Amino acid sequence: MVVVFRPEIVPAGAFANLRARTLGFLTEPLPRTANGSGATHEDLQRRLWELGTVDAQNFDRIVAFDPLIADTADQVLPVWRAVPIPVSDRYYRPVAPPDPASPPLFVGRSTEHRERLLTPSKHRFDVLHLAFGVDAARLERLMAEHWLAINAHNEPYPSFENRVCLHLAAGHLVVSEPLSPTHGLEPDIDFLEFRGAEHLERLLAALQRDATLWHAVRVRGRRKAEQFRASRVYPRIVADLLADVQAFGSPR
Repeated sequence: MVVVFRPEIVPAGAFANLRARTLGFLTEPLPRTANGSGATHEDLQRRLWELGTVDAQNFDRIVAFDPLIADTADQVLPVWRAVPIPVSDRYYRPVAPPDPASPPLFVGRSTEHRERLLTPSKHRFDVLHLAFGVDAARLERLMAEHWLAINAHNEPYPSFENRVCLHLAAGHLVVSEPLSPTHGLEPDIDFLEFRGAEHLERLLAALQRDATLWHAVRVRGRRKAEQFRASRVYPRIVADLLADVQAFGSPR
């Protein structure tokens, strides 16, 4: 079984003679209408163009991280399932007591939108921003060293960032822009929701005064993260894929 994240990077015909089932995992946001008119942001249009380069015959089935992009993706690759990227078991940790000396953590590349949201809090609360160069081992160490994480969209359009699942699994309190879709996560129950830089600052200031303020949200978010655990999700996907291909065939 071969799982490929970002199938748009696989050359045409690369899996033609591969004696294994192949699953392509769409990990990038797209316009949320089939004709691309649902969003005019150039970032989404670029990703839509990249999707158009995919050789559909490389893959037995396609999974998308976001069900709301399925209609668009279907023009190139029929979407079979929609689930967030599963979180490796190595990142799961119990909820530990908050460490007031540990600054908030943000993992993700820098964009103008993110800097507008984060810069005031970076100056005031010494937010640790890891934009690149973080391998799996270092990320695992960082997850253990922090208890509070921020999630901001790549650009000013709605989406669901898979890092949210990662931080919840690590037992972090997640402070996020509104998620769309939510994949079952409930704002202000499983994570804290903020709208704008000033709102984020206010939440971080409250947590600086009392790090235990939303402890119940951390606990609930960590419990909800079990639905993203890789050792539970992948066996179900693989079993369903094999049964589905046996019943309905494959473009390969």
